Amino acid sequence: MTATDTVFAGSIPAIYDQYMVPLVFAPYAQLVAKRAAQFGPLRILETAAGTGVVTKAMRDAIPDADIVATDLNAPMLEQAAKQAGGPRVHFEVADAQALPFKDASFDLVVCQFGVMFFPDKVRANSEARRVLRDGGRYLLVIWDRVEQNLATMAAGRAVGDLFPGDAVRFYERVPFRYHDIGEIERDLLAAGFTDIEFETVELRSRADSARDAAIALVQGTPVRSDIEQIDPSRLHEATDAAERALNQYEGPAGFDAPMSARLVTAIK
Repeated sequence: MTATDTVFAGSIPAIYDQYMVPLVFAPYAQLVAKRAAQFGPLRILETAAGTGVVTKAMRDAIPDADIVATDLNAPMLEQAAKQAGGPRVHFEVADAQALPFKDASFDLVVCQFGVMFFPDKVRANSEARRVLRDGGRYLLVIWDRVEQNLATMAAGRAVGDLFPGDAVRFYERVPFRYHDIGEIERDLLAAGFTDIEFETVELRSRADSARDAAIALVQGTPVRSDIEQIDPSRLHEATDAAERALNQYEGPAGFDAPMSARLVTAIK
């Protein structure tokens, strides 16, 4: 992991929300909200909430629940508050590895596509377990291997080929590196969880066009920070390269590519 791998600042949050969220995050957010509602939680903690796509989905699906949405990046939470706010939704900048909440204070902890970024995953899992009441659930969504997420793989490799070494290979370096079920299970067991279930869920990654998908994957993530550290003038060149690679998934109905993730449920 590099210094730019957790940087979601500047123009990234708005682009992320406009392009990246509908492309890859919203479909899983609806699944998470539906699953969360089945558990009937009254108090929910969300870590790595980003711009609030899961927060909003849970707010709408479980209107009687109190939700505390946290993220390490204040600009992302500011974007989240604009669209996912409500009388029972609260936003707080917090590190998932050192949560500022009392023991046993939540019925459910949710983390969609965040644990891959945590430097100490066992510690983050331990913190989630600490703040859960007995019988509470920890619901995680984690990307499957990059080869099962074709849009991200194609765009990431097209951009990576423009630059030397691993300088801009963010997707293979961080979000899609933590996919092995055995490794994920070991980290949860090390944190004290013993009742753990895994599902692999395949959905579709859709956008109006390959261009929109390219903007999402290049300009709405830390890939942009990687490029701008090397040469800001090449951002549009990189976006064009990603679009060319993604054109294979564009048809009369727009952009459509397969994606896959692990849905993990651990019970305290």
